[in-house]
Amino acid sequence: MCGIIGIVGHMKVASELVEGLKRLEYRGYDSAGIATLYSGVIHRCRAEGELLNLQ
Repeated sequence: MCGIIGIVGHMKVASELVEGLKRLEYRGYDSAGIATLYSGVIHRCRAEGELLNLQ
């Protein structure tokens, strides 16, 4: 199972994305990741295990 959230805007959103993932964490995912777009470049961060590892 997966959970997907998204935010469209012109502000820094990484912390808001992680907060949204926290709301889905009860489902017991074994990994998590986020991707952001900055100056036309996609930046991604992934981690295995608990969401704490992504933070």
